[in-house]
Amino acid sequence: MKKLIALFAVSAVASTSAVAGVALSGSASVTYDDNGTSASATSYDADLAIVGTTGGTTLTVGMDVDGSSATSSTPTLTGVDMTSKIGPVTIAADMFDEISAVTTTTGTGGQVFESVDTGVTVSLDAPIGDATIGLDNSGNVSVSGTWAGVTISHTIKDGSDTTTGSAAIAGMDISITNDGGSSSWSLGTTVSGVALTLTSGSDITAAFGLAGNTMTVSHVSAVKAVAAKVGWDHGNGVNGYGKHKVNAVKAYSTVAIARDLTSGSTLSATYSSKDDSLTLKAAVAF
Repeated sequence: MKKLIALFAVSAVASTSAVAGVALSGSASVTYDDNGTSASATSYDADLAIVGTTGGTTLTVGMDVDGSSATSSTPTLTGVDMTSKIGPVTIAADMFDEISAVTTTTGTGGQVFESVDTGVTVSLDAPIGDATIGLDNSGNVSVSGTWAGVTISHTIKDGSDTTTGSAAIAGMDISITNDGGSSSWSLGTTVSGVALTLTSGSDITAAFGLAGNTMTVSHVSAVKAVAAKVGWDHGNGVNGYGKHKVNAVKAYSTVAIARDLTSGSTLSATYSSKDDSLTLKAAVAF
């Protein structure tokens, strides 16, 4: 009898320890869109994240649990990632391929063919001005760090290096990205309580209000039509994996009002001049 009691005691302690290292978080929302002159529609979404931590190792599992996928009515994985530290070395493993290899139709310029994005990255915290040097299984080498308040990251890839830089200078947040010779930037600052953001694409966002009761006004610049680029699934041709065409879109503006409710959810209403539509959304995060 004593042995049986001891066995249950050990089981209880083991279970408690395992749960203590696991954190759950998620979000859910229900949306109604009157779609302007088109037929109105409703949609819903629910996501769950499970994070398990023990020592210097963390496993993160993401799931889409609403079952509203066009191809499946059951919950689906959205990500499985593990990180672990061994002294100055950090190992990161992406164990789930979030990108479908199936060709899809889109007007947003996304890739036609896409490679499997699972892999392992090994990073070393090198004693050279707080820099971190990384190497992934694709052979890409990255160097990142912060010097004099400026954060810089440079990734060396075959034929398409990427450099990003960000800094907070005189109350202004600045971010610059150069991807294979194409540059983009964004500026953010706060004036009289209004948070302003300007991007290199001429998009402007202004957010103001108190916490829990905000309004955000945005202007989205026009998009020019771009022809499709033919690629193939190996991705090593002139156009890589290829690009879908980009449909032309006229400039439009949106106004979004969000308010926290006593029920714990957030209610938001968004008007868009793009299609003269009003969208109502109730969401909760935990």
